[in-house]
Amino acid sequence: MAVPVPFECHIADEAVDALRTRLALTRFPDAPPGSTWEYGASLGTMQRIKEYWQHEFDWRAQEARLNSYEQASVAIDGIGVHYLKVQGKRAIGAPEPMPLLLVHGWPGSVFEFLDIIDRLTDPARFGGDPADAFTVIAPSLPGFTFSFAPHQPRCGVEEMASMLTRLMTEQLGYERFGAQGGDWGSFVVSRMASESPELFTGIHLNMMPLRRDKSWLQNPTPEQRRYADELDVFLREETGYQWIQGTRPQTLAFALNDSPLGLAAWMTEKFQRWTDCNEVPDTAISIDTMLANISLYWFTECIGSSFWPYYARHHRAWPIDLTHPIEVPTGYCEFPREILRPPRSLAEQVYPDIRRWSVMPAGGHFAAMEQPEALASEVQQFFHDLRHMDQLDDLSVPVLDELKRA
Repeated sequence: MAVPVPFECHIADEAVDALRTRLALTRFPDAPPGSTWEYGASLGTMQRIKEYWQHEFDWRAQEARLNSYEQASVAIDGIGVHYLKVQGKRAIGAPEPMPLLLVHGWPGSVFEFLDIIDRLTDPARFGGDPADAFTVIAPSLPGFTFSFAPHQPRCGVEEMASMLTRLMTEQLGYERFGAQGGDWGSFVVSRMASESPELFTGIHLNMMPLRRDKSWLQNPTPEQRRYADELDVFLREETGYQWIQGTRPQTLAFALNDSPLGLAAWMTEKFQRWTDCNEVPDTAISIDTMLANISLYWFTECIGSSFWPYYARHHRAWPIDLTHPIEVPTGYCEFPREILRPPRSLAEQVYPDIRRWSVMPAGGHFAAMEQPEALASEVQQFFHDLRHMDQLDDLSVPVLDELKRA
């Protein structure tokens, strides 16, 4: 079995300088008169982002922020899987903090979690219950950023789930843990829970990964009809990127691996469309956090590999087995600007043990970056009772009998 090795991010000065040089040589397209975001990335917004990225953005500050957390990398199935491991603060008299796997999606990275990790590992610092502390494990998805190397095998949800299960069990030695995910992270976490439910105290999702068809429409309820209309708009207007990334990922990779502003435009459109931002993406996510995430894709040259879950999704069966409901206790929080918001009646067909379903007042798809306080609170509240039950399960029979008598 491979041994984890410590990891720190150090991008060469030459690479940072080369990025600024390429940005200085940007050749902008024109745009239809009066257009903003109707046809894709806004020319005015991208001109502003380019200027900031070239002249003001401080990559070293973002790199130092990432390196303030313990990181490691370990070889699993021929891929060096990078991860953050941040030990929770143990309260006096309390059990060890629960292990919690945080899984990002596309076009995300571990930068998504830097505003939420401290809230989860040290809740008392933010006015929370110290007994709700987690030890956070946040991997870079296999094939993404620091878990990518040129010419390595490509990964769909199935391979990612298998590797992250092995990371948590074989490499880190956890027998039980919780998991949280959005975007592809919600697929990966669900796949893991479907395959190995005995490992999970519970799973928490901020995107519900249900099949995007209408086979359930025979006698729809009003809320199911609302979702059907939402799904129609999504499939008609919002899936172009999925078809390109899912059918010709390599062709697109040539363009985005060669043009930093092209890469930024491709990603910034998603930050605009999927956040609660009123058309200005950096009102929902700071421009520095957005550019840290985009820069990480640029420096690691992983964009082609990061498309692969879409290719696998288009050429394989749905990655979550719908014939076997996921029996693991499940929590979900629906943010108003999430890509799709299926009703609970449909979600319960796949996740029959939903313990917490929260509708949030603000936020969107990138919840950990947009609403870190709200998401952290939801995760803590969902796992609060579940971790107590796990602790009881760990007690010996005589102790349980004593507790019952008390």
